[in-house]
Amino acid sequence: MVIKLVLEDGTAVSGESFGAEGSVSGEVVFSTGMVGYPESLTDPSYRGQILVLTYPLIGNYGVPGNETDEWGLPKHFESDRIQVSGLIVSDYSSDYSHWNAKKSLSEWLKEYGVPGIQGIDTRMLTKKLREKGTMTGKIVNGHDVGFSDPNLRNLAAEVSVQDKVTYNAGGRKKIVLIDCGVKLNIIRSLVRRDCEVIRVPWDYEFLQGDFDGVVISNGPGDPKKCEATVRNVAAAMQKEIPTFGICLGNQLMALAAGGDTYKLKYGHRSQNQPCMETESRRCYITTQNHGYAVDAKSLGSEWVEWLFNANDGTNEGIMHRTKPFFSVQHHPESNPGPLDTGWMFDRFLEMIK
Repeated sequence: MVIKLVLEDGTAVSGESFGAEGSVSGEVVFSTGMVGYPESLTDPSYRGQILVLTYPLIGNYGVPGNETDEWGLPKHFESDRIQVSGLIVSDYSSDYSHWNAKKSLSEWLKEYGVPGIQGIDTRMLTKKLREKGTMTGKIVNGHDVGFSDPNLRNLAAEVSVQDKVTYNAGGRKKIVLIDCGVKLNIIRSLVRRDCEVIRVPWDYEFLQGDFDGVVISNGPGDPKKCEATVRNVAAAMQKEIPTFGICLGNQLMALAAGGDTYKLKYGHRSQNQPCMETESRRCYITTQNHGYAVDAKSLGSEWVEWLFNANDGTNEGIMHRTKPFFSVQHHPESNPGPLDTGWMFDRFLEMIK
């Protein structure tokens, strides 16, 4: 079936449907990662977005099953469902082959009501998004829909848990994980280090609990929509509770510290972003998925810019000079890879000690 992708600037291209029927709107973004579409499509940071995958062959290894690990988390995914609003690829492989595949990508998209288009010139589309920046767009399959900007919504509230959940009860350190759209591998990274993880909603007032440290998760959308999270993090920092922010958590920590954030032109969504330590100049290769960034110059003198992006100079992490607070803009849990910065979880636990 022929369907259309329409951008807010009037660009319209046609392709062939391989997902669910129906029309959707959202923010059109691109990712340059070469592998890992099961993880990418279930990443809550993509909430409300129509994702363009630049890698030319998609679907050739199918989709794994819904097995869970020893902590009750989906083994192969980063959340319990597909999070993207729509998927755009150049060439979809309908024949898949992999030892743990249970279904095709097409079947999976249909299961969650997500449209997919193949036969699109993703190179042209990516060049346009790089030149003009992310744009709202829509996939039209049947009835038409209007353009809508998902960043006007509190997307973190849409993907956060509704109630407190505990993993690995009795672990050697108790960690409060503020769920703003957490990738499940963050939870795995903590419980594998024998932490008890108390996962709480994005706006949960957690200070009355008994715990050793706080992790602020990744998540979608504008960090300034998470006012309750910023207030709670600021209160924890006043008590000098060890705190570690990841991705959106980096932006929320900066806001709690009195700094500012801004929207990037087209964001960073890839698996090979180089991040450099400001002082040592050591470079780490990282996975990223974010559309906003911290304005490091807006922070007070008690904060330092720990890391920056070697490509465009944007902030990749901040650290307090004397107190136990630090955060990173990339994903140290890195699923799927690279694994250069997994040691940051160990650093956080050492800081608690």
